Amino acid sequence: MPKNIIVTMFLYVLYSATAYAATPSEVYKAIGSLAGEWQLSETMPQQGSCHFQEGTEPLGNGITFKYIGKGTTVQEDLLPDTERQMVTMYHCKDIACTNIKATHYCVKMNQPQYIANLKESTPNKIVMECDMSTQLCNSKENYVYKIIHEISPDGRHLKSSYLSKKDNKPIPSTVCNFEK
Repeated sequence: MPKNIIVTMFLYVLYSATAYAATPSEVYKAIGSLAGEWQLSETMPQQGSCHFQEGTEPLGNGITFKYIGKGTTVQEDLLPDTERQMVTMYHCKDIACTNIKATHYCVKMNQPQYIANLKESTPNKIVMECDMSTQLCNSKENYVYKIIHEISPDGRHLKSSYLSKKDNKPIPSTVCNFEK
């Protein structure tokens, strides 16, 4: 086999194996693209805080996203106007916007802070992981350690997962399915 074909094949395999890394700007834009009101899906399963017994609370708005602060922050309002309401604020980590940071105001009565996982995030998947430089993310407390928003290719369905830990071990988490 000619040497140039072997080199070309090697470079192709190497390129294919290289993971896509999102930029902070792409992640922030993806979060902002969720702007508007999303309803809890009546056909897709709900888990944890998004699961309501039939007749206990109206479906109504399941989640809303909106820009605030002249576009410097995206506010996520999960389960507004319910006892389970939670808010997450997404913004640039610093002036140079080297990453996206978020704070989640949780019904668990704590406020975990997150940094975007740029290696796992794509235009249709936003992955926020607990900021390990914070005390809560290193504690044995019950807290949400990861938030994942997955947008369908047509932009009409959103799956939001709020993965929790207690005593440093994963516990049943909240998974919400929304429709626009």
